[in-house]
Amino acid sequence: MRRRQTLVLLAAAATNPPVARAQQNKKIPIIGFIHPGRRALGAVTMDVLRRDMGQQGYVEGQTVHLEERWGEGKPERLTQMARELVALRADLIIAVARPSIEAALAATKTIPIVANDLENDPVAMGYIASLARPGGNLTGQFLDAPTICGKWLQLIGELVPNLRKVAVLWDSLTGPHQRDAFAAAAKASSIDSAVIEYGGVDPTDAAIAASLTPDAQALVQLGSPIINQTSAQIAAVLASRRLPSISPFRIFPEKGGLVSYGPDLPDMYRRLVPYVVKVLRGANPGDLPIEQPTKFELVLNLKTARAFGLTVPPTFLLSADEVIE
Repeated sequence: MRRRQTLVLLAAAATNPPVARAQQNKKIPIIGFIHPGRRALGAVTMDVLRRDMGQQGYVEGQTVHLEERWGEGKPERLTQMARELVALRADLIIAVARPSIEAALAATKTIPIVANDLENDPVAMGYIASLARPGGNLTGQFLDAPTICGKWLQLIGELVPNLRKVAVLWDSLTGPHQRDAFAAAAKASSIDSAVIEYGGVDPTDAAIAASLTPDAQALVQLGSPIINQTSAQIAAVLASRRLPSISPFRIFPEKGGLVSYGPDLPDMYRRLVPYVVKVLRGANPGDLPIEQPTKFELVLNLKTARAFGLTVPPTFLLSADEVIE
């Protein structure tokens, strides 16, 4: 009997060598993804991540497992979602925007977090020690808000002559950094700004309020994942009021809005992938420098400009990356 058992074990070892057994037992890395917006509107984001990770050998369902969590416009859900990712023993968490970042940081001090945020200064917010050497368990990409706020004012000022008063659409859930940076830029340009605040509310109502402000000559939309995902609704409201507006997101002019200037979002998500690969291969997130977007797009809807009765300077047209007619 013992001889028969020994022969069976030897046969099993021969057909299932140590290398094969090790591969079978090897844990497939789990990547958590947490976003405050709506899953249905995030298909492009996820397609970019899946494609570029696959090109690096991390194919979903085969060599990596992606766990998505979407707040669906209800940021209060994110805390529990971050805890779920920690309970699943995720190897890494990709966190988009301030609510997701803070939920992830509150849930874990050990799991690496790769952030993608367009609204905050990570040092001022206390997320990291420095851009060059973040320390802790967070790294990723953050936007230089003061610089881009000044650019938005310059561009909308080229389309709206004698600009003196602007309304500002601000998602309070993104935090105060971008709002304050814009206020400083407006003050430096001798332009009055009135903030339209919303948080966890459909921004279309805020856009309507801004358009009805009697002395507002234009609306500047600050960065926010929720504003991005509702660009079509905002564009429709502003078109009905003939109120010029600039957005960070190109989907705004694509859906009938006037103009956008901001980072190439698919490119930003592509640039997250090297972080993911380095961390999964053993890099310490605290040693990976924070990056800032380098690719920006200026997109103008010329049809909308004409409908609003605006004269677009030739230099503006030449500088645009895309003109929609």
